[in-house]
Amino acid sequence: MPEIFIGIRSRSKFFLTTKDLEVLIKNVFFGFAATLIIGGCSTLNSDEQLKKLGQEVTTYSEIEAAISIDPGVDSSHDLIVDEILQHSVNLVEVQKIALLNSNELKALVAAALSDMASAEQGGRMSNPRFAFERLSSPNELELTRVLTLGIFDLLTLPKRKSLADAQVNLIQLSMTSAVIKHLTETKVAWVRAVAAEESREYAKKSMSSAAASAELAKRMERVGNFNKLERAREQIYYANSATKHALARHEASMARENLARLLGLNSSQQRNLKLPRRLPELPDTIVGVETLEQAVNQSRIDIRLAKNEVLMLGEAQGLEFLTSFTDVEMSLIDQTKLGGERSTSDGFELEIVLPVFDWGDQKREVMSQRTRSAVYRYQHVAQSAVIELRQSYETYLTSYDVAKHYRDEIVPLQKLISEENLLRYNGMIIGVFELLADSREQISAVLGAIESKRKFWISHVALDASLIGNPMSLASNEIQKKQVSENQGH
Repeated sequence: MPEIFIGIRSRSKFFLTTKDLEVLIKNVFFGFAATLIIGGCSTLNSDEQLKKLGQEVTTYSEIEAAISIDPGVDSSHDLIVDEILQHSVNLVEVQKIALLNSNELKALVAAALSDMASAEQGGRMSNPRFAFERLSSPNELELTRVLTLGIFDLLTLPKRKSLADAQVNLIQLSMTSAVIKHLTETKVAWVRAVAAEESREYAKKSMSSAAASAELAKRMERVGNFNKLERAREQIYYANSATKHALARHEASMARENLARLLGLNSSQQRNLKLPRRLPELPDTIVGVETLEQAVNQSRIDIRLAKNEVLMLGEAQGLEFLTSFTDVEMSLIDQTKLGGERSTSDGFELEIVLPVFDWGDQKREVMSQRTRSAVYRYQHVAQSAVIELRQSYETYLTSYDVAKHYRDEIVPLQKLISEENLLRYNGMIIGVFELLADSREQISAVLGAIESKRKFWISHVALDASLIGNPMSLASNEIQKKQVSENQGH
């Protein structure tokens, strides 16, 4: 029977044979050696993760994505970017530049890889601890060597490895979502920059027309053909046109700077950046409803993120259930006494955390509620996917109808009116002021067409983002913004 001493520290003395002790020590060290082999095989490979990221981005964005954060390839990337900037940059090329050149995107990827490495570290065995003790007296020298291993670390290693893998997968998918979000923002910035520059050109034409009308009105007033009220009306219209031109110039500058920021261009590259003079024409066919039905599946990014979070928290909850009760450490002891007679002794010590005051129930409750929250969030994402798609699709259809109406009805009719008024002016039926007023109306119609086309392409980008499960609310905000600006204008 073991002898037990009860006090502040309890010690049980087990009388083991030498053979039993050797078997115990061999089992512990064989287990520890296996752990080292497993841990050595679970090293995070950054290149493999970047390759996987490129494949994911290619799948969702339909562009050939090659992402690298190696400073050694920056010079070659600069050459590729400079070559692209030699001509007008289209919507596909602007995404390639962002992937190659954006330091913001590279910082995001590097941070995600750091998080992956931290998660992978959690799936490894803790290092053993070695202690050396030297005690001397006048007649004796005592040397003690202690090697301590975490038994619970060894027993829970498979569970912690599964948790680490789940965390790495979640971070990988979050990184993919963030990269696609950056590309989506880049596409929106390109649409805004092109539309803003086109609007600035027409605002400049409108101001020139208003300036000519105001100058003619001044001369007409001098000779008595205009009164002060008529001259003031022309002058105020010119002042308003000059204000609108200044705002359009400012918006074009800000849109261009924002695009340059997302692309990560330096000063020299910004000067070389060339954009198309106008936005692409409206497509002949639009996205069909059947595309929406096919998009609601388990491959969507938002659904995969929510699902992986549930799996990760499930693994964490299982591990927390095991480690919240206690912890066990084993120490292998070897002792040598030198003095009148040399003697050696060896053995082991087990250290167990006793769950007397804290049974770990609150820790288990925390993990249980986190897992339950993730499950509900997953269900919410799956249910909301259809609604978000319908909202984006409705915005897409509305913006397409408006832009098509401008292209097929308003602009052609305004052009026809201008041609008829020019004939009437040549026949001296109307005066120059009526002709100038008609020119203003035509420019306003063109500006409206540019704005409607801008709304359509932004809603198109938003719909693409919703189809892959990375929804954005830019499209609906754009239409609301247009309505507010029109109300303020009236």
